[in-house]
Order: sequence, then C-alpha cells, then structure tokens
Amino acid sequence: MDIKEAEFVISQTDYTKCPAPVFPEYAFIGRSNVGKSSLINMLTNRKGLAKTSATPGKTQLINHFFINEQWYLVDLPGYGYARVSKANKSTWDKMIRDYLKFRTNLMYVFVLIDVRLSAQKNDLEFIHWLGENEIPFVLVFTKADKLSAEQVNLSVEKYRKKLSETWEELMPMFVSSAEKKRGREEILEFIEKTKTEFKAPANIKKKNPL
Repeated sequence: MDIKEAEFVISQTDYTKCPAPVFPEYAFIGRSNVGKSSLINMLTNRKGLAKTSATPGKTQLINHFFINEQWYLVDLPGYGYARVSKANKSTWDKMIRDYLKFRTNLMYVFVLIDVRLSAQKNDLEFIHWLGENEIPFVLVFTKADKLSAEQVNLSVEKYRKKLSETWEELMPMFVSSAEKKRGREEILEFIEKTKTEFKAPANIKKKNPL
C-alpha cells in the first residue's frame, strides 16, 4: 500500500461523536511508552502525524486520521500509565472499552508490545479482554532495533508460548521497528487485504470527512 494522504480528522472522548462509520477503521493501542506514535508516523511516512512525547499518557483522546480517503487510522490512549489519577484512569478505560466494543466499522485493533519485555500482566489482561469480547486484533512487537535478531525471535517465541497456555489459535503477529521501518510493508499489506471485507451501512452516505 502506498500512503499518499494522511490527514488528521478529529479527536473525541466519545465513540458516538467519532466520524460516521462508513470507512473501515484500524485502531492502535498499547502500554504507555511502547512506541505507538513513532509506529504510526512510520506507517504513514509522516514524521509528526501522531505526537510523540517522553511523558507517558500524552494521548488522552480517540484520534482519527483519514488515510488515502479510504480508511481510518485511530490512535487510542495507552494503558498502564502510572502518573495519572485513578479518576483519569477510570475515565480513559471506559472511553477506550466503549469505543472498542461498540464502534461498528472497527476492523482490527493493533495491540503494541515492547519486544524487549517479558509478557506483562496488563498486556495479557487486555488481550484476554479483547478475546472475551470477540474484538479482532493482532499483535505488533515494537522496538525490534533495540535487540539482536536472535533476541527478537526468542522474545516473540516466548510470547507465543505464553499465549498458547490460554489460546487455542494465536492471532496474527508482526515485528516492527519505527527507526528501521521494519514491519511497515507487512502491516500495510494486512490492512490493504482486510479492508476489502468492510461493507459500509446502506443508510449512511459515504463522504470525505475533511
């Protein structure tokens, strides 16, 4: 897939106020500081499309970007943020889960995992919740450039074994590096292939949201 256009559309706190669900949608989420913004910028080849920060928890809204006038890329707030109040955590958690459960045009959730870390409890709990709610998702291991090829393969294999303890069939997985642009073609090919499965609601007129 060649991304020719990537435009910010809107930020919202409520999935019901997001753009009309007439285009396929792909959401990106992960623990704070997993490299989500860097990955989004790498995929779209736009250096500042998603805002990067050294401070975890910067993304606090549901952010929609319109790609090639064909599909939405959605940047969701991270989880596992330690420097915010319990009230904010609860508000963000409800916002995210309502969006994931009720957004009708959501095709897949890309769950980002730091390949340098062993399986984290909050990642596993979130993955389990997605499965329980029958929300399609894939895993993207980030920061692969920080390890050797052998270490990356070993880390991914350990993760596979951990998931196999509770999953009969494993979800698709990608290995990525924002710095090296690793995984870009594979992820975009996956989106290109799966977005053809989307059918827009007949009662809603398609239009460019910009």
